[in-house]
Amino acid sequence: MKRIILFVGILLINLVTNAQQKIRLNNNWEFLKQDIGSIWETVRPLTKDGPDNYPLWQKVTLPHCFNARDAVDPTGNYYQGPGWYRSRLNINNPYKNGRTLLFFEGAGQKTDVYVYSTKVGAHAGGYDEWFVDITQAVEDFKKTDAFAKQFKGTIPIEIRCDNSRDVESIPSQLSDFDVFGGIYRYLDLVYQPALGIDNLFASVVLDKQYKTGTIDVQATFYNPDQVKKAIGNIKITDALGKTVAETVYNIDVDNDGAVPVGKFKVNNPHLWSPNDPYLYEITIDAGGYTRKEKIGFRDFLFADNGPFYLNGKRLLLRGTHRHEDQSGVAAAMTDSMMYREMRMIKEMGANFIRLGHYQQSRIILNLCDSLGLLVWEEEPWCRGGLGGNKYKEQSRRMLTNMIHQHYNHPSIILWGLGNENDWPGDFPEFDKTKIRAFMSEQNDLSHRLDPSRKTVIRRCDFCKDIPDVYSPTIWAGWYKGKYTEYRKYSEDEFKNVKHFFHAEWGGDSHSGRNSELADKALENIRNSAGIIDTTLFNKSAELLKNADWSENATCNLFDWTLKEQDTMPWLSGSAFWAFKDFSTPIRFDNPLPYMNQKGVVESDLTKKEIYYLVQSYWADKPMAHIYGHNWPVRWGDDGELKMVKAYSNCNEAELFVNGKSYGIKKRNSQDFPAAGLRWMVQFKKGRNELILKARKGRITITDTVSQVYQTEKWGKPAKLKLEKIAERDGSVTVQATLLDSKGVLCLDAVNWVSFSLTGDGTLLDDLGTSKGSTKLQAINGRAVISIKTNKGNSVVSVQSPGLQTVFLSL
Repeated sequence: MKRIILFVGILLINLVTNAQQKIRLNNNWEFLKQDIGSIWETVRPLTKDGPDNYPLWQKVTLPHCFNARDAVDPTGNYYQGPGWYRSRLNINNPYKNGRTLLFFEGAGQKTDVYVYSTKVGAHAGGYDEWFVDITQAVEDFKKTDAFAKQFKGTIPIEIRCDNSRDVESIPSQLSDFDVFGGIYRYLDLVYQPALGIDNLFASVVLDKQYKTGTIDVQATFYNPDQVKKAIGNIKITDALGKTVAETVYNIDVDNDGAVPVGKFKVNNPHLWSPNDPYLYEITIDAGGYTRKEKIGFRDFLFADNGPFYLNGKRLLLRGTHRHEDQSGVAAAMTDSMMYREMRMIKEMGANFIRLGHYQQSRIILNLCDSLGLLVWEEEPWCRGGLGGNKYKEQSRRMLTNMIHQHYNHPSIILWGLGNENDWPGDFPEFDKTKIRAFMSEQNDLSHRLDPSRKTVIRRCDFCKDIPDVYSPTIWAGWYKGKYTEYRKYSEDEFKNVKHFFHAEWGGDSHSGRNSELADKALENIRNSAGIIDTTLFNKSAELLKNADWSENATCNLFDWTLKEQDTMPWLSGSAFWAFKDFSTPIRFDNPLPYMNQKGVVESDLTKKEIYYLVQSYWADKPMAHIYGHNWPVRWGDDGELKMVKAYSNCNEAELFVNGKSYGIKKRNSQDFPAAGLRWMVQFKKGRNELILKARKGRITITDTVSQVYQTEKWGKPAKLKLEKIAERDGSVTVQATLLDSKGVLCLDAVNWVSFSLTGDGTLLDDLGTSKGSTKLQAINGRAVISIKTNKGNSVVSVQSPGLQTVFLSL
């Protein structure tokens, strides 16, 4: 809790310090989801009820994404095309001869910026930061009659974003994620003096004994007025605000490159690590305004044919991946949303994250620094092949921008050069020699820009000798073989490269779907000597191969993989794919259409059972969780023994079912499944109450779950039932169930179910979640959705192919 308070405090202080320099432009925007005839249409005077009122603009706040809902609309493809934003700004630069900038933290994918009818800038690339100087255009507009008469002393700003398909722009549209459109990261109005700092580079180096650290600070300047001299103060402060080094600089400005502004020595530096993410701060005063950057002291090593070391000690990198994509907003995540997500990743026990497959928000990198998550960040050269000069130039520019803009983050250890570049399709020619040549060029560019970090790519075997670190594709148990073969596949790949890392493993799961077969296949997996016999995993492996998509089947894959990684001393680390379900245009036939469902949480951050499994292996804080909080009804025969699993990092746990103890189990990570925390239980028909008590030293963690046990057998689904199951705060939740001809719930039914609504209400749909989609595969014979009633009357219906439609009045 103390660390959380400290971070929020630092964030607020920075906002106050920079209040006169940087203003977030969140409010008072209008949006048009189409193109216009000319820029004049956005600014022409309107007459009451006249034809010039067309087209109609909608009010929005920033950040905003075109595809907040349509990316997961199951009825068709998401919108790819132009969209316009417009607003009126009060602009009063406090600096004499100062510059006024519009600073974009990210907008997709191509952007044009106008002041009134004058185009002032453009940018191609949806993920890097950039700015437009509007100083002169603002001054020119203030001299017009429209400034005072039509716009009442405000400045009209118009921005066109376009995510239309373009084969000569990265990332490829063959990628397994949406290429969003809109001003989906924060947009800032920035005031700065005539001479402003563009980039600040702090090279932090430790001696071999970690007794002394040096900080070499260089800067590049934004200097359109050709100012010759830069004079100011620069200091280094520790996490408590104490100054540890300080100097005055008086330098000649180089308009073509970085110039030194200060070099410092810090004795006995407090090292940065995932368990202790200690940050220092650089403050540079320049021309009456202040720039701040966080830094950290740490060093790392990928040992040749061996593990990873941080600050001289072996550290197994335990990580995941994220896309900038969340339910209901798509890429337009607010800082509070990002903070919640990154806290959950940290609380899961991760110490590493791959930010795939593009430069992500500076807010995310700041959180990685402050929470203690090591980072692999990559340019968006992803799939499709290699384009022409325009394609290459954008790739060079985006790699350069990523490294320049995120250079100071101590969390970053790897610059990613590409992903799945062995995937053809965008061009008639797929020339491996040319791809290798450009990969080598990008590798060299990365090392020139930042010699302190390593380069990496994932899945392009014909380029695996180029970067410093390579991650092959393995996917044991999902796309390839059985999960019990994970160690063999990994060892084989490990031998092929000097520095091996395993990015992307795991499997899909339809949140809430469970299978009795998944764990039944594991009841008798040991031979007479008590040793696991992997040849007995056929049934479990078949479930994954046939896309059972149950959470417990995928949990077993994770469970096996994590226990194996615990005993692979040569492994540098791994990152499962992915932390959160995310939208994708190529998975239209998934149980949730247009969603990649490999997350351990849903796209609204609802935890799946897999989250707790990972936490039981990685987290330090004591935790305990009975598997099955989202499994309301289990099934089987009278008297049949059923496996109950618990995920915990405690030393031992005891399970009680309906008041009866089933004994104490000791945790052993190598005792698969559930690290030995499993019991064979005889459920009674009807409701059963389960209580888990896990102990770690003097700490006891308790978890409870209630499950119904169904012994009635069922036939094939014959009818639908629709009922209201909850009502709260003006919203109603309804549940559809699939029943056989005798009215018995079909607990293994995976039929497609579709909801629709007529009347005053609004379906809470297109959320990309198991409880927020109008079309999805049933989850153990059930499907749920909610409706905002709007204090009116509505009729909701549910359909499933081959069954009679059912209606319910609300």
